[in-house]
Amino acid sequence: MRYYEEKHFVEDISLYFEQMGLPRMAGRVLGVLLISDPPEQSLTDLCEILHASKSSVSTNTRLLTEMGLIERVASPLPRQVSFRFKPGGWTVFIRQRLKLWASLHDIAEQGLELLQERQGMADDRLQEAHDIFSLIEEELPALLERVESKPTGGKR
Repeated sequence: MRYYEEKHFVEDISLYFEQMGLPRMAGRVLGVLLISDPPEQSLTDLCEILHASKSSVSTNTRLLTEMGLIERVASPLPRQVSFRFKPGGWTVFIRQRLKLWASLHDIAEQGLELLQERQGMADDRLQEAHDIFSLIEEELPALLERVESKPTGGKR
């Protein structure tokens, strides 16, 4: 029974990733690393667990590493690479998203200036984007600081 629950969890993560426009395999790799025991899994282990090719798993571990969600760790086996979920990985991931949202805020601001020059008034579509991303830029950093200051210790 546990096998199927874990498989379902991994697939749920993969579907979430797909909804974000990311590869499902990246979600599967992350899903496995979130629930695996031990937390560190070799590239070979991930390939076996996911029934996936080495190139696919390797490509997606690289993506997840760049996203700040996982990290490479030393492997006890020679010529093996292992990965684990990076402590604080969710915060790193959200901070990277915050930078992208800040760019959208800047773009919306440029659009508002362009429309004001052209028509003398702001367009509601751009104003909404500007307002949303302004609020995110103002509020999210403080929330992330609160999250980072909480001790987790692996307990809920």
